[in-house]
Amino acid sequence: MTTDATDAGQAPLTIDELAARAGVTVRTVRFYGSKGLLPPPVIGPRRVGHYGPEHVARLALIEELQQQGMTLAAIGRYLRQLPPDLTPHDLAIHRAVVASWAPDAVDTVSGRELERRAGRPLSAEDVERLTAMNVITEADGDSFRVDAGLLRLGVQLLDVPLSQEVILAARKVLIEHSRAAAHELSQLFRGEVAERNALDVRSLSAHMHPLVVQALLTTFQRSLREELSEWVSGPDPDLSDPDVSR
Repeated sequence: MTTDATDAGQAPLTIDELAARAGVTVRTVRFYGSKGLLPPPVIGPRRVGHYGPEHVARLALIEELQQQGMTLAAIGRYLRQLPPDLTPHDLAIHRAVVASWAPDAVDTVSGRELERRAGRPLSAEDVERLTAMNVITEADGDSFRVDAGLLRLGVQLLDVPLSQEVILAARKVLIEHSRAAAHELSQLFRGEVAERNALDVRSLSAHMHPLVVQALLTTFQRSLREELSEWVSGPDPDLSDPDVSR
């Protein structure tokens, strides 16, 4: 499914803008398109291809799958199994699930390499904010230690219209509650397998890990959507006005 980016209230991207946004080359975008990994652009005036948020989200998902060691053929099979009407938000959720399996990886890179991985120039303020979020830490000279699993998320947060204090507070809330949930679930499963042998325990862990991650992500996504919906819509004025109920 291809829709013009303006349908979602966003200006369409040229192929050069899409490549810059995703941190890849134009040649890579064309190659993925030729392999069917990206839907075709919407052709606008002067036969210029227009790309939208769906293309950006798919490129991010493709990159994440590649980092997990999947070949392009395997990525193609993975993408073909996805529902055709997924929104950019849905694709971001898929990428989050894929990224959750990435091993902890901290690399030391130069400032230039950091910008290449980020897919954009980074100002001194950007570096300061990424450091505050523990995405990067300064190393010797013009180099940084980078948490590869958090870099893309941290870069996206740079454009979110929230103060650094709110982002850090949100991070603290997520860490505290996720650790509490992980502890309680661990205790629950531990009691279930206490009498089993080590092989059974490892087998159960291997099966439960992806299921628990998916369940937590889906539950949180729906809960957050409900909270945001109530916040945006607000109370019904007909119900909140005391004069109406008389």
